[in-house]
Amino acid sequence: MHMRLMLLGGGNALGQALIRQGAEEDIGFLAPRPPDSGWDAASLTQLIDDTRPDALINLAYYHDWFQAETASEARFAPQERAVERLAELCQHHSILLLQPSSYRVFDGARATAYSEKDEPLPLGVRGQALWRIEQSVRATCPRHVLLRFGWLLDDSAQGVLGRFLQRAERDAELLLADDRRGNPTPVDDAARVILAVLKQLDCQAPLWGTYHYGGQEATTSLALGQAVLSDARAIRSSMLDEIKPQAHASRPDTADEPQHAVLACKKILHTFGVKPRAWRTALPHLLDRYYRHV
Repeated sequence: MHMRLMLLGGGNALGQALIRQGAEEDIGFLAPRPPDSGWDAASLTQLIDDTRPDALINLAYYHDWFQAETASEARFAPQERAVERLAELCQHHSILLLQPSSYRVFDGARATAYSEKDEPLPLGVRGQALWRIEQSVRATCPRHVLLRFGWLLDDSAQGVLGRFLQRAERDAELLLADDRRGNPTPVDDAARVILAVLKQLDCQAPLWGTYHYGGQEATTSLALGQAVLSDARAIRSSMLDEIKPQAHASRPDTADEPQHAVLACKKILHTFGVKPRAWRTALPHLLDRYYRHV
């Protein structure tokens, strides 16, 4: 790798997966510790002025964007300002910016897979913030890659998967939508995709723009939950016996969560040669890592 890579958010699950996989290929990252109060416009300005990397992977707010149970305008507003400043700095110093985004920029009203050409129409606070961040990056820093991921699953106790596993051991009943669809995407797979993109950009290929990636085989949240429970029982026998189906319209997060969140991944395949991987085969490894932490 000729480029000097900076990773903001090296301490979170996706950042850790990226560092791990990079090390296996002798690819290193500058991964600065965030200030105690988190990255903001001022601290980012100082950091970029001091370090001047060639490419920057922004996972600084990964948990809030992809794993947090709740979202608030108060949390996202300063993050939006920080990313806007980051995009300005990257443009000023000719730094490539790789910015993650999400299926949440779509409203989920159509049953067919969303491509990069489809018009975003986000539902909730989180989706709206991510869409504004995307627009800010596009307008400010032409040398960018926006990577929209499907349902990201990681091994953190506070993540989507962790909360589900805790409820499966604690609660008397679990309900999941049987008519809500998406692409489960384990963090190791997401890290693989980010690395593949960076390697191509390292060859001076000007492949800027927006790309979709989600794990192979779209599924329902109910079927995903059943697959997770099936594998988790091999490690913990105290799991619920079954998950009950519930309509998307009856779920408490209907106002924020798109019903149809399947992403079409042809563009990233044709541009970067990135093939989707089956999420089911990654579940046992992901669960093993999760239970080693808790």
